[in-house]
Amino acid sequence: MLRIFEAGRPLAFLLMLHGPPNRDYPMENPDNNAFVTTTQALEALYGPIAPPSLIKEVDHIHPAYRPFIEAAPFVVLASAGPDGLDASPRGDQAGFVHIEDSKTLYLPDRRGNNRIDTLRNIVNDPRVALLFLIPGVGETLRINGTAQISIQPELLARFAVKGQLPKSVLRITVTSVYFQCSRATIRSGLWDATHHIERSALPTAGQILKAVSAEQIDGDAYDNALPGRIADTLY
Repeated sequence: MLRIFEAGRPLAFLLMLHGPPNRDYPMENPDNNAFVTTTQALEALYGPIAPPSLIKEVDHIHPAYRPFIEAAPFVVLASAGPDGLDASPRGDQAGFVHIEDSKTLYLPDRRGNNRIDTLRNIVNDPRVALLFLIPGVGETLRINGTAQISIQPELLARFAVKGQLPKSVLRITVTSVYFQCSRATIRSGLWDATHHIERSALPTAGQILKAVSAEQIDGDAYDNALPGRIADTLY
């Protein structure tokens, strides 16, 4: 298991959520030489960190980072709990993650499937990590912190949409903020329309449910009802 921190700095998105460093994980390959198991070996493999990669990390929402939060309509929210890890997509109009001050963010919890995996985790372990994505922009923004689940009526009212209140709002106390360069989005062609595929190339939600349920779920009926259900429960 790789160590999670170097001098208190998070080294990779989500690695901080994998549990204590001395936890044993099963490995299929018995050849220990095939795995990196110490910080020293890891650093020898990758070499030194470039100074800008350290300087860019701050412990608050710096004015230079604020525009990224305000422009982002999509966030991946990572959390950890006794039952495992979770990375949940969150999306709304740009700026839906509200900046209260340089150390505090508010993120409304819109309607979903009621699995509430992220919220279950936060109740047990407040650590969270957020990855902000902006369509067309190569850089992403990474924020680490701790979260609380607020049901304060005045706060819920601030995030009303079409008369609908969120069930709760996450109050996130920021501990780390930094941008990620555009290498990943460039390599993936994420925002390049020539790399996009037709939705019909993949199974529908109904087809997936039919398959994994051994045909206990009527996939066609699910797909036919889904657009209306989403429209009725978007907020």
